[in-house]
Amino acid sequence: MSKTSRIAGAVIGIVALAGSLAACGGDSLEKDKGTPAGGDSAKKGSLVIGAAAFTESKVLAELYSQILADAGYSTSITTVKNRELYEPSLEKGEIDVVPEYAATIAEFLNAKVNGAKAAEEKPVASGDTAATVAALEKLATPIGLKVLPAGKAIDQNAFAVTKEFAAKNKLETLSDLGASKIKVKIAAGDECEVRAFCAPGLKKTYGIDVTGIDPKGVGTPQSKQAVKDGKDQLVLTTTTDAVLDTYGLVFLDDDKKLQNADNVLPVVNAKDAGAQDIADALGRLTGALTTQDLAELNRKVDAERAKPEDAAKEYLQSKGLIKK
Repeated sequence: MSKTSRIAGAVIGIVALAGSLAACGGDSLEKDKGTPAGGDSAKKGSLVIGAAAFTESKVLAELYSQILADAGYSTSITTVKNRELYEPSLEKGEIDVVPEYAATIAEFLNAKVNGAKAAEEKPVASGDTAATVAALEKLATPIGLKVLPAGKAIDQNAFAVTKEFAAKNKLETLSDLGASKIKVKIAAGDECEVRAFCAPGLKKTYGIDVTGIDPKGVGTPQSKQAVKDGKDQLVLTTTTDAVLDTYGLVFLDDDKKLQNADNVLPVVNAKDAGAQDIADALGRLTGALTTQDLAELNRKVDAERAKPEDAAKEYLQSKGLIKK
């Protein structure tokens, strides 16, 4: 799943919600529970953790599942293709807890509650984490969802250049790149040409001289290689890109907050998973998890072929968040 399309997808995808659900034939959400992490010793009841169908979401779901199991719950994970399917199940209580991204889920609910057109004209998400979470809470609470605090870990769009290019031109931030007046070609998806977070935003917010888009995809090996080889100067990827360094690339800081605040946070069914000890357990994880931690977990799963449950367990134990 491309993270860069999450915000746009939140607004556009909601239009297809009714059709997507109708295609399920009215059946309840299919749950592949696997082995409950809490086992027979769990005394506080059962919780179903939802995951979307991409690596990072699966890893986060494992982290949530295992820390809640350690807190005394019997937990299981169900992977659902997309937000259009799992969010209604969260409202119904078929899923109890989901790892989410503040800005993306805020805009998804904005479109669901207010309509796609209204959401596009009046977005509620911004680069301000507190304001974005506050807007999310206003949308989530009336439909039975509880938003838990956001943490430091953030997965949002990010731009990178080669280390040599940054050093030669004394670049640390996107503002530096704009001030340098260097002409840049961006390796990204073709939608970069029109999306506010990409070329138009770089021009408007930072004054960056974008000469064109090389449509090699978002954060793909081909995009990063093109920048490494000097064919392009800037690559669009995400903050949890775990292999940036292998291409000799470094991030430029989004110092004017062009990107929306997609901090990781838990969203739960208020009735079934609104207990304080659930919030406390998840809060310990949220307080510890960093963007770098998440990138490393992604790398272990995608590059080293570790199982998400194994990578999650190793991380939680290393941080003293669950018993060994």
